[in-house]
Amino acid sequence: MSETKVRFPNESDEYREQRSALLRAESDLRDQIEAVAAQRRAMPLGGEVPEDYAFDRLDSDGRVEQVHLSKLFAEGQNSLAVYNFMYGPDMEVPCPSCSSILDSFEGNARHILPRLNIVFVAKSPIERIHAWANLRGWKSLQLLSSANNTYNRDYHGENEKWGQMPMLNVFVRRDDKVHHFWGSELLYARSAFEPRHVDLMWPIWNVFDLTPEGRGGDGHPKRVYSDQ
Repeated sequence: MSETKVRFPNESDEYREQRSALLRAESDLRDQIEAVAAQRRAMPLGGEVPEDYAFDRLDSDGRVEQVHLSKLFAEGQNSLAVYNFMYGPDMEVPCPSCSSILDSFEGNARHILPRLNIVFVAKSPIERIHAWANLRGWKSLQLLSSANNTYNRDYHGENEKWGQMPMLNVFVRRDDKVHHFWGSELLYARSAFEPRHVDLMWPIWNVFDLTPEGRGGDGHPKRVYSDQ
């Protein structure tokens, strides 16, 4: 791409030269992100889900009911994203990073839900999950409990020691059957860096990356309550 005509007050020639090189890198990165997204969309269907998992949820009257995976698809929407929210029954509080992610989705739910079915699954009892949601002010998220099924284990939202993992999976409905389409396997890939498997949907990192300080240290959210 060619250099832009944008200039800022009192910038030096050295700044403009390096900014132009960075602009080319930014353009290449954008093109690569779009190419990877196209490659992802072109993937064949994954395996059919082994069972129609039954999750616990609360109805409008606050009573526990069950909903099956196949019923999480709205009419005319054939894709379903399921995020494993790290809140096991033995955890005193949920994962702060997961809470940060769900905070972001709460703000964007009205823009996402018309196009995509998305739910958030945790291993704790559903009443405990909703108690936390009330503290966070989550009103728009569909929260489910996997306490009584094997979904977390089957789709890598738990490790071999039953520890909870922040896995994101996408499922598709075809001819009344549900297939796995994509999972954030980067979480489990060997790397010298942290997995960063859901960074693109987690806005805080993208904002920090624009600053001289960058992410800073391990960068993970530490707060779980707004008054801490």
